[in-house]
Formats: sequence, structure tokens, C-alpha cells
Amino acid sequence: MGKGGQDYGRRETRTSDLEIFPAWAKEVAECEKKYKVDRNRGLTNEEVEKQRQIHGWNELEKHEGPSIWSLILEQFNDTLVRILLVAAIVSFVLAWLDGNEGGEMEITAFVEPLVIFLILILNAIVGVWQESNAEKALEALKEIQSEHAMVIREGKPIPSLPAKELVPGDIVELRVGDKIPADMRVLNLISSTFRVEQGSLTGESEAVNKTNKVVPEDADIQGKKCMVFAGTTVVNGNCFCLVTQTGMNTEIGKVHSQIHEASQSEEDTPLKKKLNEFGEALTAIIGVICALVWLINVKYFLTWDYVDGWPRNFKFSFEKCTYYFEIAVALAVAAIPEGLPAVITTCLALGTRKMAQKNALVRKLPSVETLGCTTVICSDKTGTLTTNQMAVAKLVAVGPTADTMRTFKVDGTTYSPFNGRIHDWPAGHMDANLQMIAKIASICNDASVTQSGHQYFANGMPTEAALKVLVEKMGLPEGFNDRSSSGSSDVLRCCQRWSVIERRIATLEFDRDRKSMGVIVKSSSGRNLLLVKGAVENVLERSTSIQLRDGSIVKLDQNSRDSILRALHEMSTNSLRCLGFAYKEDLYEFATYNGDEDHPSHELLLKPSNYSSIESELIFVGLVGLRDPPREEVHQAIEDCRAAGIRVLVITGDNKNTAEAICREIGVFGPKEDISSKSITGKEFMDLRDQKKHLSQSGGLLFSRAEPRHKQEIVRLLKEDGEVVAMTGDGVNDAPALKLADIGIAMGIAGTEVAKEASDMVLADDNFSTIVAAVGEGRSIYDNMKAFIRYMISSNIGEVASIFLTAALGIPEGLIPVQLLWVNLVTDGPPATALGFNPPDRDIMKKPPRRSDDSLISAWILFRYLVIGLYVGIATVGVFIIWYTHDSFLGIDLRGDGHSLVTYSQLADWGQCHSWEGFTASNFTAGAQVFSFDTNPCDYFQAGKVKAMTLSLSVLVAIEMFNSLNALSEDGSLLTMPPWVNPWLLLAMSVSFGLHFLILYVPFLAQVFGIVPLSLNEWLLVLAVSLPVILIDEILKFVGRCTRRFNKSATRKSLKPKAD
Repeated sequence: MGKGGQDYGRRETRTSDLEIFPAWAKEVAECEKKYKVDRNRGLTNEEVEKQRQIHGWNELEKHEGPSIWSLILEQFNDTLVRILLVAAIVSFVLAWLDGNEGGEMEITAFVEPLVIFLILILNAIVGVWQESNAEKALEALKEIQSEHAMVIREGKPIPSLPAKELVPGDIVELRVGDKIPADMRVLNLISSTFRVEQGSLTGESEAVNKTNKVVPEDADIQGKKCMVFAGTTVVNGNCFCLVTQTGMNTEIGKVHSQIHEASQSEEDTPLKKKLNEFGEALTAIIGVICALVWLINVKYFLTWDYVDGWPRNFKFSFEKCTYYFEIAVALAVAAIPEGLPAVITTCLALGTRKMAQKNALVRKLPSVETLGCTTVICSDKTGTLTTNQMAVAKLVAVGPTADTMRTFKVDGTTYSPFNGRIHDWPAGHMDANLQMIAKIASICNDASVTQSGHQYFANGMPTEAALKVLVEKMGLPEGFNDRSSSGSSDVLRCCQRWSVIERRIATLEFDRDRKSMGVIVKSSSGRNLLLVKGAVENVLERSTSIQLRDGSIVKLDQNSRDSILRALHEMSTNSLRCLGFAYKEDLYEFATYNGDEDHPSHELLLKPSNYSSIESELIFVGLVGLRDPPREEVHQAIEDCRAAGIRVLVITGDNKNTAEAICREIGVFGPKEDISSKSITGKEFMDLRDQKKHLSQSGGLLFSRAEPRHKQEIVRLLKEDGEVVAMTGDGVNDAPALKLADIGIAMGIAGTEVAKEASDMVLADDNFSTIVAAVGEGRSIYDNMKAFIRYMISSNIGEVASIFLTAALGIPEGLIPVQLLWVNLVTDGPPATALGFNPPDRDIMKKPPRRSDDSLISAWILFRYLVIGLYVGIATVGVFIIWYTHDSFLGIDLRGDGHSLVTYSQLADWGQCHSWEGFTASNFTAGAQVFSFDTNPCDYFQAGKVKAMTLSLSVLVAIEMFNSLNALSEDGSLLTMPPWVNPWLLLAMSVSFGLHFLILYVPFLAQVFGIVPLSLNEWLLVLAVSLPVILIDEILKFVGRCTRRFNKSATRKSLKPKAD
């Protein structure tokens, strides 16, 4: 890191103490005096060192990101993760103690803690990887900085000084193609014009003409015409500039700071917040249940006698205490849906694939879910709502008389000559006036259009490229021999034909004073012509004649001027950018000019000050109106947003009139709507006393001439008001707001790398309608996630009920932690993931967005799943008791394995087995294994419970598979939404059953999980106990539907008298 980085805090304080010098509002001489520099000599080496001591190096700071250890620790700052961690540590300690106290130190005892640790490690790795990508936007920002600069120091030019060595006061020469190395004040122009492409910083859709004239001190960044900014690019001309700000004090440095600040305040997604709340509630529930289990069973490990009414002779059994502690750990494992993070990640990943097919590339997985509850979309105008491709919208030609104008509407929104047509066009019968317009638009033009696949791109100025596309749509006049392009597939064949007929021999470059460009051409007849295009008022002012439709030329009188100005005013009020066309036949000294430098007139072309006099006494021929047109599909997308209850706010760096016209056209505002309170500039917004009141207005809003800080403030205030904000952008200026928004959406084609790195999602086609499609997909994904979250939580409620009933009844443990972990992670995983493929509702984009604080589970749904959970507990514990106490159930014979039957009271009092007289247990078979209890009959309730445990586990798995069918719809019956609407779920159920068979019938796995194979009759018992879960939930769904219908009808009846 350079000195500037090392001294960042100290230097920033010093800079803030210094009053910022408004160089844009001061004359050049005053700026030179302030920085104690002569433009011809530059700074001395001593002055450079002095300035560097104050301002540091000209580079962006490298903010130290969080250390790898702090990132790892942060991953455990989650309630569910902490519960799992405690459960894993306790399991590990208990397994170790069992081994040391004479038990077998088997690997199976450590499976549970090892699996939990593995889950936590994988979770931490994913989290750290995501966090470490957070600062990529700042690195991308550094890449757009210039590396070298042409500087004058001590009277000598230094052609390639490293840009980081620049200091305020340096004199820099800028040329075409240069990347500007610092914020600088323009001293003087060497060329007649100097244009800079600064759209990535300011949001302007066109290159900006720069001057050395002062502007008001309170001018916004777009209005500082005498300033050039670091990171922008020179597209035309060259000039000398004075460095005024370097490093973090430049405009791009401010953006860098804003991105860093925004990245520090990133919030959890709505779903993450809900899951955190669920985790906290779960902690409390687990604590209460564990305490209850402890209290219920305290009599088994702590006993005492009463002497004189007081408890005496306490006896404590560490072995029993440890056993019930293990039950508490099993409860924790049962209550936590360990597979939930993995299933959510899988569902979001599948969602990203669907979105990628719709041109929305998701960079951060949680943003898929956040999209579903978006309430406000803050959209940039240029390139998102519009095509960012200039196109001619109107062509105005002269009629049969000087005061009549012909207007042609031109369709098309791209640079493709085949996109759109000219209405009422005399194809092949172009009159002389239209031919002259085509000739000027084609030849007085330095741009070109190229094709790549199905895309067309402009090379050069967008307005000029649009004119060439217009010429192609106009076609060629009748009788023109298209020899130049016969058999050619050239995009601009008409333009090429005109350039053959009229050969260009000289160019009068555009400048800001005369606001026009001219070319001298030699026609095929040998005669020289001057063709001119430029600002309509300027071209009209220098015109003395007008060409009529038939080619005749008459004097340009006041009536003719008024007709032209009326057409100009009409187009300008519709925010069209207008260009006028004219030509000159009598060129006097240029009549014989052939482009030769030795010609006497050539000297006149070397001085731009002569161009105005050369372009005089012109013949006016017509004008065109151009614009950056809205995308064709945007209007419908805005309507979809309105139907979905999503507000659209347009925030652009472009001027107010242009933005308002586009907003009316695409439907953000109505055609006749009064928008005086809804359309303001960024500066006006910052001056409002009650900004939140302005933002809370219904319908769309427009903010024009917006700077990065304005965008950030709008996003911040919206979020404070509880809105879920999606922000689009493509430029460097958009990056801080993209980072701050709930969903940052960058443009894939026109977007800068800075914007892409700061975003959560990238649009491959830069299209606003893609955002709306992605919102619909996000809503569908959230609905599906709710389905599998409900499913997994209901399964866990069942597991908790099972363990609680086991402890409450005092019977042997029916499910051990490693089995519960297998069910939660593996068996439940495929059905939960498959629920993510549920088809979306047809009216998904007709509903208002859900509130970010809406609960995942309503009170009725919770009641339903408590009932289901209670049944799961009864079924799993019940089948355990049935095996021990019954030889048959519902006509199913259970005597096949030869096991002994006991009474329920014996099973509930199994801990006292050693005191029973004459108790014996017969041997029984399970698969190829024989279990013998000759030496210790009481082991029948420990090692002998393996068959009963297997039945309990199998019932749990079967019930959860059938319960996944219940989760297909929140309240729809399986009769109306049958299982085959989601074939993936049927496949997933097959996979889960297959995995369960695997651990049952592969001996090694059966040993790990403490289970044995089941016979056919035992499987019939499992199905008989499991299937009722579908019937129970169908009854509960029916009750829910009836209750909702009753409530709706009651609401209607209560509203009807009011209406009457």
C-alpha cells in the first residue's frame, strides 16, 4: 500500500479541515494562483513533494477486509448453528466417556458428533467464501483508473508519468482515447472541441462537450462542464488541465468510500431473518422440553429417603443421569432441521438456473428469495428502460411550397436497419428533397454500424449511427444502380452507394460555437458541394434558401422559418434531439478543391475559425428528431409491476424533460397525469424537508440529474420505511446504491465491472422486463421454500414428540441421535428439495408482494403441524410398544421372529428389571442375526430393542414421505392437486425409501445405525401405522378451507350494509 493508504485516517482529517476549492466556479488564472502553478512550467519537484505530504498518492485506498478468523467466527453467529455445535460437543464427550467407562470405543458412537461437525465445517466454508467476495467491487473500481499521464513539470513534458504520482497543481495534457487520471480543471482547449464519455460516472447517455468557462458553484456533477473526472475517457479533441483532486478526494474516490460504507451495512435477507427468529424460538422450546424431560425422569437417577419429614440419604446414579442427558441431546438433534440449510441452498441454486434461462444471472444465492418480496424497483433509465441505442423517431422534409412541411414517423429501437420502417414512405420514388436529406445524413457522418450475430453495434457517435440506419430505411431512389453492393450483405449498402456517388474530400469538424459539422464532396458529375448537419437553430440561422420537394430552390422567408421552428418545437417538447440538414452549391474558392494540400484554399481548412463563414448562405433541406427509444417490452413489464403491487421509481442522470417523456411513454406516468410533485431532480430531492413523505407517494416517481449520493439516500430512506428495494444500474456511479439495496441488479452488456461486482444479480440482456420475470420466479421459489420449510419443521415436531413421549412414558429410547440425524439430513432431503419444483400459481404476479415481516407459519398451520407432529410421536412410540407387548396388530401377525412379549407396565419400568424375580427373555432372529439373552435377560430392553427401534425409524421415515405429499399445497386437497403434478416429488420419495432400504439391508450400515432388516409383515405394520397421516391432514385442510370460506362470507355480509 502506498503512502496515501498508510496515512489514510490522518490525511483524510487534514483534507476535511481544508476548505474544498471550487475550481469549476473560478477563472483559470485564479485556479493557477490557488495552486501556485504556471501552466507553461508546471510544478517543481519540491512543490510536488510538499503536495504529496498533504494529499498522499493518487490512488484508491485498500480497505483491510475482515481477517479469515473473524469470518469463520461470524459463521457461528447463528442460533441454529450454535445449538448444533453444543449438541455435537456434548455427543462427542458422552461417546468418549462411554468408551472410557468400559464401553466399546466404537466408531459408531462418534458418527453423530462427526456428522454434525462436518455440516458445520461445510456451512462455514460456504459462508467464508461468500463473504470474501464482498469486496470485489472495490478491486474492480481500481481497474478503471488510469495508469499513466502526460505531465508538465519544471517546464519539461514527462510523456508517461505513473498516474499515482500526480498531485494537485500538476499540469496534464489529455488526448483522444486517454483515461483521465484525476479530477481536473480544464485550462485551455487545443482542438476546437473536447468531448468526454462520463456516463459510467454520471449516468448521461451521450459524451459531454467540455469548456474552460466557469459554472455556478452549486452546479451538480453533470453541470461542471469545465471539469474532467478520474476514470472517464476522452472521445474527441485534446486540451491542457490542472489537477485539483487526487485519490480518495476525486469523484470516483467518493464512490469507492460509498461502496465500502454500503458493504459494511449489508443486512440479512427476509428469509434469513425469519430463520434466525425461528432458531431463537427453537432454543427456548428445546430448553423447556429438555427441562421437562429432566424433571419427569429425575426420579430415575436421583433418589432420597424422608427422615422426620426432611429428604435424607440422597443417591445419585451417574450412568442414569448420563442416559437422560443423551435423551436431551437427542431432543436437540430432533428439534433442529439440520438438512434445512442444505435444502434451501439447493432450492436457491435450482432457482438461479431457471433465472439464467430468463437472462437473469444471480451472483448471490439469497437474492433469489429476496426478489420474491420486492416492493420497489428503482430503475436507471438509459439502457434499462431504453435501448441505449439512438434511433430516428421523426423525419421532417419540405413540401411543395416553402411554408409546408412533410412529417414521416420512423419506427425502430435498435441499430438494425431492418428494425422498423418509415410510415407513408414513397419507396423507390424518393423526390429530390428526400434524396438530399439521405445524401447529407449518409456522407456528413463519421459513424458506422456493424453486425455480430443478431446484434447490431454503433462505431462512433450514436446519433450519427442512427442517421446511417435512417438512410438504410429510406432506401435508394428509383433508377440507382446498386453496383457497389450487388451480392453484398453489407449492413450499410445504401450509405456505401451514396459515398460512391458523392466522394468526400474535406471535413469541417464539429465545434461548440457553430454547433455543426460540414463535409466537402465531389459528385460524380465533377461538381463540388458542401453538406452540413447540426443544431437546427444554428443551421437555419446560416441558411438563406430552402429546397422544395421537386428540388427547386426558393428564398427562405419568415413564413418558412416559422414552419421549420414549429416542427422543431413540437419534436423538442417530445424530448427528441433534433438535427437540421443543409447544403451549399456555390463554393467559390472551394469550387475546384480536390483535397490536395497544395491547393490555395487548403489553408482555410486548417483554421476552425473559418468554418462559420464557409458554412454560410446554406440551402435548408429538412430535419430529424432522434432519441434513445424505450424498449418495446418495457410498457407491459411496468403494467405487470403495477398488477403485482410493485412501485417503479426511475432514477437517472439524464435531463428532466427527456426522462419525463420516456416515463409517460412506458407507463410510469399517465399521458395526462400531473407529475409536478412526482418528477424532481436529485438536488431538489435532497433539499426537501420531508423526503420520506415524497417517497411514500403512490404510483411511480422520477428523479433526474441524480448523483451517486442521491441514489444512495433514496435507497436508504426506502429501506428505513420497510420497503424491500431492488436497484438497477450500469455505471460506476450506481455501484454504492447497488451495494446498499436489498437486491442490486447490474447490466450485463452495458454495465461496468464495478457495477457487476457490487450487484447481487446481472441482467444478460440489460432488459427491465427480465427483472419483472425474475421477481415472478423469486415469488414462486419462496412459495416452494415455504412448502419444504413447513414440511421439514413438521417432521421435526414429530421427532420431538416421539422423544418427549418416550421420556414421559419411561420406556426405552426408541430413536437414537444418529438415526434422527440421518432422517433430518438424508431421508428428508430429497422430498424437501423436490418440493422446490412445485409449479407456480397462475396468479403469482397478480398478488401484492408479501411483507418482509410476514410469518413463515401462520397460527392455523402451526396448529395443523402440532397435530401431525403429535400423531408422528404416537405412531413411532406406539409401534415400539406394539412390538414389545402384542403378537398381532390389525390382523398382522408379529410372532415370526420369536421375540418375548412383556406387559406395558414392565416396559415402562424396565430400569428395575434386575429386581424382577424369574424374568426371562427368549432369543429372536432379525435377518441373519440371532439375539440371545441367556446371560442377562434385562439386556432385552437395551440390545434387544433393536427390532422395535427399526420399526420406529421405519414408521418415522414412511410418515415423513407421506407427509411430503401433504406439503404439495398449503390448503389444497390431494384430490385437486394430486402427487403427479410434481413428478420430481414421487422420484424423491423413491430415492428416500431406497436410501432407507440401503441402511436396513447392508450389514455394515445397519450396524452403524443400530437397526436390523424387517420382514414383510413388519413392513405391513409400518404402512398401517403411517398412512393415516394423509387422512388426518386432509381433514385438517378441509376444516381450514371451510373456516376461510365462512370468514369470507361473513366479511362480505358485514360490508354489504355499508355499501347499501
